[in-house]
Amino acid sequence: MTFAFVFPGQGSQSVGMMAAYRDAAAADAAVVRATFAEASGVLGQDLWQMAAEGSAETLAQTVNTQPLMLTAGIAVWRLWREKGGKPPAVLAGHSLGEYAALVAAGALDFQDAVLIVRLRAQAMQEAVPLGAGAMAAIMGLDDDGIAAACAEAAAGEVVEAVNFNAIGQTVIAGHKTAVARAMEACKARGAKRAVALPVSAPFHSSLMLPAALTLKEKLAGIPVHEPKIPVLNNVDVASENDPERIRDALVRQAHHPVRWVEIIRRMAAMGVTQVVECGPGKVLAGLTRRSTDNISGIALADFAQVEANLTLE
Repeated sequence: MTFAFVFPGQGSQSVGMMAAYRDAAAADAAVVRATFAEASGVLGQDLWQMAAEGSAETLAQTVNTQPLMLTAGIAVWRLWREKGGKPPAVLAGHSLGEYAALVAAGALDFQDAVLIVRLRAQAMQEAVPLGAGAMAAIMGLDDDGIAAACAEAAAGEVVEAVNFNAIGQTVIAGHKTAVARAMEACKARGAKRAVALPVSAPFHSSLMLPAALTLKEKLAGIPVHEPKIPVLNNVDVASENDPERIRDALVRQAHHPVRWVEIIRRMAAMGVTQVVECGPGKVLAGLTRRSTDNISGIALADFAQVEANLTLE
């Protein structure tokens, strides 16, 4: 058996998102809390209190969500390693989760990553005026049908497929009015559902280019090292060792699609049979099972699941 670790991104946050780890033994809980304390010290903001008591509205604010999800993922990763869990054969992260994967691989320092994802969140929010962008999930329509619907609906605006999450589940993003038109065009082509997502910006669309340029400038000053574990990136579905190529992939990721189905299939081709979701929630574990055969998903959604899966190798 060969296993991979994947880290969730924005959308997996929830009220009381770390409550499932409170039942851990004192020493294990301390690993989780210490990670949150480290990130809180970097930002000058109590992330543990936000994770424990923050409202859904507070958690959904991009500038809060991104550092919270990074910290949660690394807290569970550190717990896994502290408990004797073996390193996986390969790592990946969905969108924002790629930063957690790079931290776990030793390519990024955790404190640097906390700062850069806060900046990334701010840049993404500022790239498009609030209320001008939108995202929607399209279920039950193939990629070609979605591309044709987006082309028809654009009418001089931007609407694009931006998250290829699983077979039959793709997210589109762009200008709010164009996304609304594309939702109807997708349903006219046979989509089972088209659901508007409660997000504040059209992430991963070409409208995020200004955010990518800001990110490029800031990443230039952040140390990046050769990963100790391969990390499959979102934008190319490739594992990079050169620091400049890692930075470039992170910059392009901000305004290009997340190719998650291809990442899971690439893992399967590498011999991975188990994909382990590291962090709160079970979204990626579910997507894994819908992306390819002969590979299954496990979610370390609580302390009990961490302990139950320590024998993976």
